[in-house]
Amino acid sequence: MRLSFWLASAAAISLAACGQAPTDTASDAAVNTPQASASATVGDMIFWGGEIYTADDDQPMVEAVVTRDGRILYAGDEAQAQSYLGEQTRIVDLNGGAMYPGFTDSHVHVLGVGSRERTLNLDSVTSIEDLVARVAASVGEADSGAVVFGRGWIETHWPEGRFPNRDDLDTVSPDNPVILVRADGHALVANSAALEAGGITRDSIAPEGGEILFDEAGEPTGMLIDTAMYPVSQLVSAPTGAERADIYAEGSQRLASLGWAGAHDMSVPYADVEMIEGLAEADRLSTRVYVSINPGGFAELAREVPRIADDGMVITRAVKLYMDGALGSRGAALLSPYSDRPETSGLNIAEPDETVGVFIEALRNGIQMNVHAIGDRGNRLLLDWVEEAQAQVPADERALPEHRWRDEHTQIVHPDDFARFAELGVIASMQPSHAIGDLHFAPARLGEDRLDGAYAWQTLLDHGAHLTGGSDAPVEQGDPRIEFYAAVARADLSGFQGENWRPDEALSRDDALKLFTLWPAYASFREDELGSIEEGKRADFTIFSGDIMTIEHADILTVTPWMTVVDGEVTWEHPNSFHHCPGC
Repeated sequence: MRLSFWLASAAAISLAACGQAPTDTASDAAVNTPQASASATVGDMIFWGGEIYTADDDQPMVEAVVTRDGRILYAGDEAQAQSYLGEQTRIVDLNGGAMYPGFTDSHVHVLGVGSRERTLNLDSVTSIEDLVARVAASVGEADSGAVVFGRGWIETHWPEGRFPNRDDLDTVSPDNPVILVRADGHALVANSAALEAGGITRDSIAPEGGEILFDEAGEPTGMLIDTAMYPVSQLVSAPTGAERADIYAEGSQRLASLGWAGAHDMSVPYADVEMIEGLAEADRLSTRVYVSINPGGFAELAREVPRIADDGMVITRAVKLYMDGALGSRGAALLSPYSDRPETSGLNIAEPDETVGVFIEALRNGIQMNVHAIGDRGNRLLLDWVEEAQAQVPADERALPEHRWRDEHTQIVHPDDFARFAELGVIASMQPSHAIGDLHFAPARLGEDRLDGAYAWQTLLDHGAHLTGGSDAPVEQGDPRIEFYAAVARADLSGFQGENWRPDEALSRDDALKLFTLWPAYASFREDELGSIEEGKRADFTIFSGDIMTIEHADILTVTPWMTVVDGEVTWEHPNSFHHCPGC
């Protein structure tokens, strides 16, 4: 929920513990209760006392920022900022913390983030034995016959070295259907009760774009991949009505508590758009939301694109499609077979004629296409079909001069295709945390040579492509500190990088900052009002306890999110970070 201003009667709000008085000049001036401002305009909030990074190349850092009516009124030196002080101005003394433009997660599933807090969370499972134990505990609390649902497991670190199967789950849940979705969302394991309820048998044939795994006896193992998941996943009741709205609001609040000021929400049912807009109108959204809907709502969106609500708090103008599956479950479409399973090259989910037809209509209607593509074949087909659609729609028949379509994930790209991103105007929307998790299995899946095109952030940038960064939560943790760390360190959270994991693909810290600020603004057609700290832009800020632009890589993971600001309003404030203690 968006917090109302807590008005400081010209007393400093310190990020330090109560009793540690500010010592800088700006803070001293605040504590001494200045007179009403001589400036014609009084600020609502003034930030100073720490490092402030702007993501603006013309003025990379400033000493102070003043906001008014949700906009940045002034960004510059402290002395000038004091002229905007008034009796109702809230002063935020960063006191050693650091402030940035509002971080934006440009690929996230907000409802999934909220749901993760309410379902069986399997993110930290360390083995099949651990997985089974957690399922057993959950089954013990469930009603007889009720579906037990969880998400977040990933087997690549497990000592068993294999996927879980239905036999593992049957030992603790012979009667309750159990459905456990892999972290990437592109595979699940189900027990026998769930398979039976979903109609999956030894005679089942996987639909196009999916796979059912069978054991040596010809029985389904319980592992279902991509489109084959549908019959079983339908057993899980989706939340509706007020419960759904509450979960969505919880997801937004969770993101804000981590430091995200904005969220590009992917794969949203069109029916949810009105609900999201209603949350914004009721001040129940803690992050700005840019919506990319499921293709079923294409026609409705085409009649009103872009759909803008609550003065830009919610904007809907994009449609999400899928080219292929995920690398971990071997569903990503590759040009050559998987190195560790040569009988498969992955799965194609999209059909060429249908997809190109959608692209053509999107160009004519001004709809942004955000398309999931992970394997090098999936990425090449996406670029081929974009090129074909552009050839069929002359520039003067397109609704927008720049379509800014996005390749969501862009994980494995053939080197011949790097330059095509800039040539076709396709944005590479990438999630750095995927690279530091996948480094433990991608070499086995791909072999050494294909790693040249894997998670190639810097190479794409060098070829002139626009990039934007996100987390893909709840597939990943959804933490901006992890994403920033991954982008600049290109190592897992323990510091392990692996042999020849292409360290040159790491980004500079300046570029990593833009990856989550200015570049997501461009990717959502809002670079004129979001993404950097410049006068006139919207007052969206992220404040951390430490300076992630200079501290050691490992220390990036330890800073604390202190404050998130959206449109000049505080949507998250760490309870132990800000203290109002006049005279202490």
